[in-house]
Amino acid sequence: MLPTREKAEELLKEAEKCNPGPWGNHSRTVAHCAEKIAMECRDMDGDKAYIVGLLHDIGRRFGARHLGHVADGYSYMMSLGYDEAAKICLTHSFNTHTIDGYIGKFDVSEEEMKMIQDALFTISMDEYDRLIQLCDSLAGAEGVLNMEERMGDVKRRYGGYPKEKWDKNLSLRKYFEEKTGRDIYDVVEKDTFRP
Repeated sequence: MLPTREKAEELLKEAEKCNPGPWGNHSRTVAHCAEKIAMECRDMDGDKAYIVGLLHDIGRRFGARHLGHVADGYSYMMSLGYDEAAKICLTHSFNTHTIDGYIGKFDVSEEEMKMIQDALFTISMDEYDRLIQLCDSLAGAEGVLNMEERMGDVKRRYGGYPKEKWDKNLSLRKYFEEKTGRDIYDVVEKDTFRP
């Protein structure tokens, strides 16, 4: 189940009041990119893509956490009955379907770690999981970024970027370019979109 587009926007605005920061506009950029790409794919729904893109980082509502935002977002969306959004809160950080590729601090309790690992083990990723993983690697707070530059920035800030995760992001871009038949940067209006 998913909230409406309007409810998702309301949830993001409420969350930004709890923990202001650039993550809100990053989420809007992810939502924009996801909707634009989904609208070019015959088997995807633009509204659903927008909603899950907008809410993928909603766990940041609860403060500045790294891996913790994944657990917080998943738990929060599940508590509201939005299981489809909860799934994306979890999967957006694990494009290789393993916790090993996570970039950032493992600032979770043993209980939260077990919940993430158990969910990852049972979840089957679909087109929306892959789409948000792609869009997360394209989106900055100020708009759409060059993917390699964004990954390079993350690498500089965190001191590394797993090659498998880097390669997976590039393969996701190629996959959706083949699916849409267009350059992904053109689809997402890289040069003109601003949140």
